[in-house]
Amino acid sequence: MKYLLMIHMNDEAWERLSEAERNEIMNAHEGFQKMLRESGEMVVTHALANPSTSAIVRVKDGVPAVTDGPFAEAKEYLAGYYVVDCESRERALEIAAHMPESRFLGVEVRPIMYSAGMEM
Repeated sequence: MKYLLMIHMNDEAWERLSEAERNEIMNAHEGFQKMLRESGEMVVTHALANPSTSAIVRVKDGVPAVTDGPFAEAKEYLAGYYVVDCESRERALEIAAHMPESRFLGVEVRPIMYSAGMEM
């Protein structure tokens, strides 16, 4: 079963960390990714650009309208993610506990439905 492990960011909380703490979190991803590759559970991972670089497209009456910026004003935003393929929800939660962000803001774990089918 595939799971999306979402990394949320809060710029204010990030800035309160020391430079050493920020570097520790960023550098820990190398070992985390190595663990997932070796276990065969890594599918993909990506970091996302800051929400200020995003655009929202809405179509009304067949006409697209594009606005800049994030969809919602929030202190926390999606900063990156991992997709893992593992045996169970419990294993996905175990993997998430190894992520550096689990000690910082938490990691959201959600099943990917289309890989599992529409029934959960």
